Amino acid sequence: MKSKQDNTTAGSTHKSRAVKYLVALLLMVIIVVVVSVIYKQSRGKSASVTETDVAEDKVPVVTRLPTVRDFNLSVFVQGNIEAKNWALVSPRISGTIEAIFVDEGDDVVGGQTKLFEIDKIKLEKALEIRGYELSVAACAVRESQANLERIEADFHKAELDYNRFTRLFEKGAVTADALEQQESRYKQTQALLKHAQSVVDLSVERHKQAQSALAIAKKDLTDAAVTAPINGKISSRFKEPGEMGEPGKAVVRIEDTSIVEVSAYLPAQNYNDVVAGLTKMNIGVAGVDVNELVISYKSPTINPKLRTFEIKSVIENPPEGVVPGAMAQIEVVLLSRTAIGVPSAAIQQRGGHNVIFIVKDNISHQVIVQPGIETNGWVEIREGEVNEEAAVVTMGQYMIEEGTRVAVQKEGK
Repeated sequence: MKSKQDNTTAGSTHKSRAVKYLVALLLMVIIVVVVSVIYKQSRGKSASVTETDVAEDKVPVVTRLPTVRDFNLSVFVQGNIEAKNWALVSPRISGTIEAIFVDEGDDVVGGQTKLFEIDKIKLEKALEIRGYELSVAACAVRESQANLERIEADFHKAELDYNRFTRLFEKGAVTADALEQQESRYKQTQALLKHAQSVVDLSVERHKQAQSALAIAKKDLTDAAVTAPINGKISSRFKEPGEMGEPGKAVVRIEDTSIVEVSAYLPAQNYNDVVAGLTKMNIGVAGVDVNELVISYKSPTINPKLRTFEIKSVIENPPEGVVPGAMAQIEVVLLSRTAIGVPSAAIQQRGGHNVIFIVKDNISHQVIVQPGIETNGWVEIREGEVNEEAAVVTMGQYMIEEGTRVAVQKEGK
């Protein structure tokens, strides 16, 4: 009985020891894992701190290479597109407009296309009457000339009688009264001769007057049908058939759209900068870019109220959309140079000078420059040691100075 109890106690003790060994082994494994994790974390933190310390020693920047480009000193204004050749066509004579042969948008040819007609029948009748008046005047000339010839014959006879009676009176063959009668007849005939000559002259002048009146009537009849004075298109129609037409009051407007002008006004201070025939301008109309043009006209005076002056440039065969009445966006190039330039953001003010920073071997170097014209975000470098191989700092430049260590994050071209 005692033997069984001893065996039971020995078995329990053996199991207890095995459990203790297992627990101790697990604790050791856990300790090793924890130590390993802590070690790795400490190594990671140490490496991170080291990398951060190294990174903090350099300033991140972005650089870009300078380029040679065109720089323009320009004035930007708005202007208008106008037809260079246009005409407001009105009747040459007063009268009722019988017919209008064109409408808005129609093409016309100068000297050929008939536009409208004024009282043609009335003018035809007037021409006919003037023709009759000329015939009457011609008859009056012939009548006065025939009367002159008759009076000339009477005068010749009266002159002969007067001379004969004068000789007879000198010989005492006729009385003084008879001589006086012949003298009176002679003088009366002489007066009639002068009058007849005046009538002839008057009838001749009336004949000329009738000729002129006939010519005017012919011209009026010709002017009744008005033709287009220039090539182009009908842009406006102001009257309708049946209305009264008068000289100076337009019936239609013609515009030649094959040649247009762009017109704009510049400030007075730019007057001396603009030279007609030399100064260039760039034009955009409703998204359409027109080739570079040369200013063809500069106003000889400055408007004293607005302090502006007009400029114009001719566009031959303009592209679609560049038509009279359109608005133009205009760049007038007052000065143009080709030079090396840097982005505008690269230039700073340091110590009263314009400077840029150039990166060499990850070290920043300050360069004093003299900027010139600025165009499209780039500035011309007039003076300064800058070439096309220099890495110019365009971002981060406010955080650096001469000799700063930098880390180039991005290089632009």
